[in-house]
Amino acid sequence: MKKITFWFEFASTYSYLAAMRIESLAQAAGVAVEWKPFLLGPIFAGQGLTDSPFNVFPIKGAYTWRDLERECIKYGFPVLQKPAVFPGNGLLPARVATLGTNTNWQADFVRGVYTAQFVGGKALADTETSVGVLDALGVDGAAIVEKTMSDQGVKDALKANTVVAQELGVFGAPTFTCADGELFWGNDRLDDAVAWALRG
Repeated sequence: MKKITFWFEFASTYSYLAAMRIESLAQAAGVAVEWKPFLLGPIFAGQGLTDSPFNVFPIKGAYTWRDLERECIKYGFPVLQKPAVFPGNGLLPARVATLGTNTNWQADFVRGVYTAQFVGGKALADTETSVGVLDALGVDGAAIVEKTMSDQGVKDALKANTVVAQELGVFGAPTFTCADGELFWGNDRLDDAVAWALRG
């Protein structure tokens, strides 16, 4: 089966939209999805940024929040709200999602955290946010979160994901890569990425 790799960061607003859309689009096309959490902080730092472009460029930020509202309405998703702290610190849920690689709960966890943060107003960095999402999925949230905090292998795997993302040329989220190395950036390029994956 053809495959697309979905690179996402939990603080990324447009990754929320992509996470909600990607499985249905890929399944309809017969394309498998590999979910890859990574951290944008080191990548932004390499570009000389110390904050989200939404905050660095206020006019662009105001437009983007309005654009996100329109996109949510277009897709029929709950309208995204700006969190009290933006961008949030996505390290903990990224580690959980890394631990969840090849499990039957990873994708649902990712969507659950995005919804909790951008729709439910939950703080991304709070342990309770990740635990609550996991518990709702029928897995032991407290045990999983504890493992992500103590297991060096999980921490190293997330760091490795971020390094690989940099090596592939990823500069933002969401990003989609195909088997031939072709890279697509942004929720608005998801359809194109799925179509390209079918060509490989």
